[in-house]
Amino acid sequence: MAGGNSHERGSSPQLRLETVGMDSLIIRLFDRIEESNMAWILAADGALREAFGTALVDLVPSYTTLLLHYDVAALEEGEVRARIQAALENLAPQSGQKGQLHEVPVWYDDSVGPELAPIAARLGISVEALIERHGAHDYCVFALGFAPGFAFMGVLEEALTTPRLKTPRQKIAPGSVGIADRQAAIYPSRSPGGWNILGRTPITLFGRNEAGEPSSRFMPGDRVRFVSVSREEFVRLGGDVTPLEERA
Repeated sequence: MAGGNSHERGSSPQLRLETVGMDSLIIRLFDRIEESNMAWILAADGALREAFGTALVDLVPSYTTLLLHYDVAALEEGEVRARIQAALENLAPQSGQKGQLHEVPVWYDDSVGPELAPIAARLGISVEALIERHGAHDYCVFALGFAPGFAFMGVLEEALTTPRLKTPRQKIAPGSVGIADRQAAIYPSRSPGGWNILGRTPITLFGRNEAGEPSSRFMPGDRVRFVSVSREEFVRLGGDVTPLEERA
Protein backbone atom coordinates (compact mmCIF):
# COMPACT_ATOMS: atom_id res chain seq x y z
CA MET A 1 0.00 0.00 0.00
CA ALA A 2 1.21 3.48 -0.83
CA GLY A 3 2.33 5.55 2.11
CA GLY A 4 2.85 9.30 2.41
CA ASN A 5 3.64 11.86 5.04
CA SER A 6 2.96 9.97 8.29
CA HIS A 7 2.48 13.17 10.26
CA GLU A 8 -0.26 14.43 7.96
CA ARG A 9 -1.91 11.13 7.05
CA GLY A 10 -1.12 8.81 9.93
CA SER A 11 0.57 5.42 9.77
CA SER A 12 0.23 3.34 6.62
CA PRO A 13 -2.18 0.39 6.97
CA GLN A 14 -1.03 -3.20 7.28
CA LEU A 15 -3.50 -5.47 5.48
CA ARG A 16 -4.76 -8.61 7.21
CA LEU A 17 -7.74 -10.72 6.15
CA GLU A 18 -9.86 -12.71 8.59
CA THR A 19 -12.65 -15.09 7.61
CA VAL A 20 -15.72 -14.50 9.79
CA GLY A 21 -18.36 -16.47 7.86
CA MET A 22 -19.01 -18.44 4.73
CA ASP A 23 -19.72 -15.20 2.85
CA SER A 24 -17.74 -12.56 4.71
CA LEU A 25 -14.26 -11.41 5.66
CA ILE A 26 -12.90 -8.70 7.93
CA ILE A 27 -10.31 -6.53 6.21
CA ARG A 28 -8.10 -5.25 9.01
CA LEU A 29 -5.98 -2.21 8.21
CA PHE A 30 -5.04 -0.85 11.65
CA ASP A 31 -4.72 -1.94 15.27
CA ARG A 32 -5.25 1.44 16.92
CA ILE A 33 -8.18 3.84 16.69
CA GLU A 34 -6.92 7.11 15.22
CA GLU A 35 -8.72 9.86 13.31
CA SER A 36 -6.12 9.57 10.53
CA ASN A 37 -7.39 6.02 9.83
CA MET A 38 -10.54 7.32 8.18
CA ALA A 39 -8.84 8.66 5.06
CA TRP A 40 -7.48 5.16 4.40
CA ILE A 41 -10.73 3.39 5.33
CA LEU A 42 -12.74 5.55 2.92
CA ALA A 43 -10.19 5.00 0.15
CA ALA A 44 -10.39 1.23 0.72
CA ASP A 45 -14.19 1.40 0.71
CA GLY A 46 -14.20 3.03 -2.72
CA ALA A 47 -11.57 0.69 -4.18
CA LEU A 48 -13.36 -2.43 -2.95
CA ARG A 49 -16.77 -1.33 -4.22
CA GLU A 50 -15.27 -0.78 -7.65
CA ALA A 51 -13.39 -4.10 -7.57
CA PHE A 52 -16.35 -6.26 -6.53
CA GLY A 53 -19.21 -4.59 -8.40
CA THR A 54 -22.39 -6.69 -8.33
CA ALA A 55 -20.60 -9.47 -6.41
CA LEU A 56 -20.55 -7.20 -3.36
CA VAL A 57 -23.45 -7.76 -0.96
CA ASP A 58 -22.40 -5.26 1.73
CA LEU A 59 -19.33 -3.37 2.92
CA VAL A 60 -19.26 -1.92 6.43
CA PRO A 61 -16.40 0.42 7.42
CA SER A 62 -15.37 0.79 11.06
CA TYR A 63 -12.57 2.30 13.18
CA THR A 64 -9.81 -0.02 11.95
CA THR A 65 -11.53 -2.51 9.64
CA LEU A 66 -14.03 -3.11 6.87
CA LEU A 67 -16.48 -6.01 6.96
CA LEU A 68 -17.03 -7.35 3.45
CA HIS A 69 -20.00 -9.57 2.51
CA TYR A 70 -19.82 -11.12 -0.95
CA ASP A 71 -22.03 -13.23 -3.21
CA VAL A 72 -20.88 -16.84 -2.73
CA ALA A 73 -22.69 -17.80 -5.93
CA ALA A 74 -20.43 -15.43 -7.87
CA LEU A 75 -17.07 -15.79 -6.10
CA GLU A 76 -15.09 -18.33 -4.11
CA GLU A 77 -13.12 -17.18 -1.08
CA GLY A 78 -9.77 -17.59 -2.84
CA GLU A 79 -10.86 -15.24 -5.60
CA VAL A 80 -12.28 -12.82 -3.04
CA ARG A 81 -8.95 -12.65 -1.21
CA ALA A 82 -7.07 -12.13 -4.46
CA ARG A 83 -9.45 -9.39 -5.52
CA ILE A 84 -9.04 -7.60 -2.17
CA GLN A 85 -5.25 -7.80 -2.38
CA ALA A 86 -5.26 -6.40 -5.92
CA ALA A 87 -7.72 -3.60 -5.08
CA LEU A 88 -5.72 -2.40 -2.09
CA GLU A 89 -2.19 -2.96 -3.42
CA ASN A 90 -1.60 0.68 -4.35
CA LEU A 91 -4.05 2.23 -1.94
CA ALA A 92 -3.47 5.86 -0.97
CA PRO A 93 -5.46 7.85 1.62
CA GLN A 94 -8.12 10.19 0.32
CA SER A 95 -6.73 13.72 0.48
CA GLY A 96 -8.91 16.59 1.61
CA GLN A 97 -11.78 14.21 2.40
CA LYS A 98 -13.43 15.43 5.59
CA GLY A 99 -17.04 14.55 4.90
CA GLN A 100 -19.94 16.77 5.85
CA LEU A 101 -19.72 18.83 9.02
CA HIS A 102 -22.79 18.62 11.27
CA GLU A 103 -23.32 21.08 14.11
CA VAL A 104 -25.36 19.28 16.76
CA PRO A 105 -27.13 21.38 19.42
CA VAL A 106 -26.95 19.78 22.87
CA TRP A 107 -28.71 20.68 26.10
CA TYR A 108 -26.28 19.64 28.82
CA ASP A 109 -28.20 19.20 32.07
CA ASP A 110 -28.28 16.73 34.96
CA SER A 111 -31.91 15.84 34.25
CA VAL A 112 -31.12 14.52 30.77
CA GLY A 113 -27.39 13.88 31.34
CA PRO A 114 -27.05 12.01 34.64
CA GLU A 115 -23.31 11.33 34.20
CA LEU A 116 -22.48 15.00 33.59
CA ALA A 117 -21.76 15.94 37.22
CA PRO A 118 -20.17 12.62 38.30
CA ILE A 119 -17.67 12.64 35.43
CA ALA A 120 -16.79 16.28 36.08
CA ALA A 121 -16.23 15.48 39.76
CA ARG A 122 -14.06 12.47 38.93
CA LEU A 123 -11.91 14.62 36.64
CA GLY A 124 -11.70 17.40 39.20
CA ILE A 125 -13.20 20.00 36.88
CA SER A 126 -16.44 21.97 36.78
CA VAL A 127 -19.45 20.85 34.77
CA GLU A 128 -18.97 23.93 32.59
CA ALA A 129 -15.38 22.90 31.86
CA LEU A 130 -16.47 19.38 30.94
CA ILE A 131 -19.09 20.76 28.55
CA GLU A 132 -16.51 23.05 26.98
CA ARG A 133 -14.00 20.24 26.52
CA HIS A 134 -16.61 17.85 25.11
CA GLY A 135 -17.40 20.39 22.40
CA ALA A 136 -13.85 21.61 21.86
CA HIS A 137 -13.15 19.67 18.68
CA ASP A 138 -14.93 17.93 15.82
CA TYR A 139 -15.55 14.19 16.05
CA CYS A 140 -15.05 11.88 13.09
CA VAL A 141 -17.84 9.42 12.27
CA PHE A 142 -16.09 6.07 11.96
CA ALA A 143 -18.98 3.63 11.66
CA LEU A 144 -22.73 3.09 11.84
CA GLY A 145 -24.14 0.23 13.88
CA PHE A 146 -25.88 -1.04 17.02
CA ALA A 147 -29.12 0.65 15.90
CA PRO A 148 -30.19 2.43 12.67
CA GLY A 149 -28.54 5.85 12.63
CA PHE A 150 -26.25 5.14 15.60
CA ALA A 151 -22.87 6.66 14.72
CA PHE A 152 -19.66 5.69 16.49
CA MET A 153 -17.53 8.83 16.72
CA GLY A 154 -14.07 9.69 17.96
CA VAL A 155 -11.64 10.35 19.18
CA LEU A 156 -12.42 11.81 22.62
CA GLU A 157 -9.43 13.49 24.26
CA GLU A 158 -7.53 10.98 26.36
CA ALA A 159 -8.09 12.84 29.64
CA LEU A 160 -11.86 12.40 29.24
CA THR A 161 -11.65 8.61 28.74
CA THR A 162 -14.55 7.12 30.66
CA PRO A 163 -15.52 3.43 30.92
CA ARG A 164 -19.02 2.26 30.09
CA LEU A 165 -21.53 1.93 32.90
CA LYS A 166 -21.15 -1.29 34.90
CA THR A 167 -24.92 -1.81 34.63
CA PRO A 168 -26.43 -0.62 31.32
CA ARG A 169 -29.72 1.25 31.45
CA GLN A 170 -32.75 -0.51 30.05
CA LYS A 171 -34.08 2.59 28.29
CA ILE A 172 -32.19 5.56 26.90
CA ALA A 173 -34.13 8.51 25.45
CA PRO A 174 -33.74 9.35 21.75
CA GLY A 175 -31.18 12.11 21.22
CA SER A 176 -29.15 11.22 24.31
CA VAL A 177 -25.52 12.25 23.86
CA GLY A 178 -23.01 9.93 25.46
CA ILE A 179 -19.37 8.97 25.79
CA ALA A 180 -17.68 5.63 26.43
CA ASP A 181 -13.95 4.96 26.50
CA ARG A 182 -12.65 7.45 23.87
CA GLN A 183 -15.82 7.36 21.80
CA ALA A 184 -18.83 9.65 21.46
CA ALA A 185 -22.29 8.82 20.18
CA ILE A 186 -25.93 9.88 20.07
CA TYR A 187 -28.78 7.43 20.63
CA PRO A 188 -31.07 7.79 17.60
CA SER A 189 -34.00 5.94 19.19
CA ARG A 190 -35.23 4.64 22.53
CA SER A 191 -33.02 1.67 23.42
CA PRO A 192 -30.92 0.03 26.13
CA GLY A 193 -27.40 1.35 26.55
CA GLY A 194 -24.35 1.57 28.76
CA TRP A 195 -22.83 4.85 27.60
CA ASN A 196 -22.35 7.80 29.97
CA ILE A 197 -25.07 10.33 29.12
CA LEU A 198 -24.07 14.01 29.21
CA GLY A 199 -27.06 15.69 27.56
CA ARG A 200 -29.64 15.52 24.78
CA THR A 201 -30.06 16.84 21.25
CA PRO A 202 -33.39 17.61 19.55
CA ILE A 203 -32.24 16.55 16.08
CA THR A 204 -33.52 13.42 14.32
CA LEU A 205 -30.76 11.01 13.36
CA PHE A 206 -32.61 8.44 11.29
CA GLY A 207 -35.61 8.57 9.00
CA ARG A 208 -36.52 8.25 5.34
CA ASN A 209 -35.36 10.31 2.40
CA GLU A 210 -37.52 11.78 -0.36
CA ALA A 211 -37.56 8.41 -2.12
CA GLY A 212 -38.89 6.75 1.03
CA GLU A 213 -35.64 4.88 1.66
CA PRO A 214 -34.06 4.52 5.12
CA SER A 215 -31.59 7.34 5.65
CA SER A 216 -29.05 8.20 8.36
CA ARG A 217 -28.13 11.83 9.10
CA PHE A 218 -24.47 10.86 9.57
CA MET A 219 -22.22 8.82 7.30
CA PRO A 220 -18.69 7.46 7.82
CA GLY A 221 -16.20 10.24 7.16
CA ASP A 222 -18.57 12.98 8.33
CA ARG A 223 -17.61 15.19 11.25
CA VAL A 224 -19.75 16.21 14.21
CA ARG A 225 -19.42 19.33 16.35
CA PHE A 226 -21.38 19.45 19.62
CA VAL A 227 -22.73 22.93 20.40
CA SER A 228 -24.12 23.74 23.86
CA VAL A 229 -27.58 25.36 23.87
CA SER A 230 -29.89 26.61 26.60
CA ARG A 231 -32.98 24.78 27.76
CA GLU A 232 -35.10 27.40 26.00
CA GLU A 233 -33.29 26.90 22.69
CA PHE A 234 -33.52 23.12 23.09
CA VAL A 235 -37.29 23.34 23.55
CA ARG A 236 -37.61 25.77 20.64
CA LEU A 237 -35.88 23.22 18.43
CA GLY A 238 -38.38 20.56 19.45
CA GLY A 239 -36.46 18.87 22.25
CA ASP A 240 -38.11 16.68 24.89
CA VAL A 241 -37.19 17.83 28.42
CA THR A 242 -38.54 14.74 30.19
CA PRO A 243 -35.81 13.69 32.64
CA LEU A 244 -33.98 10.55 31.56
CA GLU A 245 -34.71 8.60 34.72
CA GLU A 246 -38.44 9.29 34.43
CA ARG A 247 -38.48 7.66 31.01
CA ALA A 248 -37.23 4.32 32.35
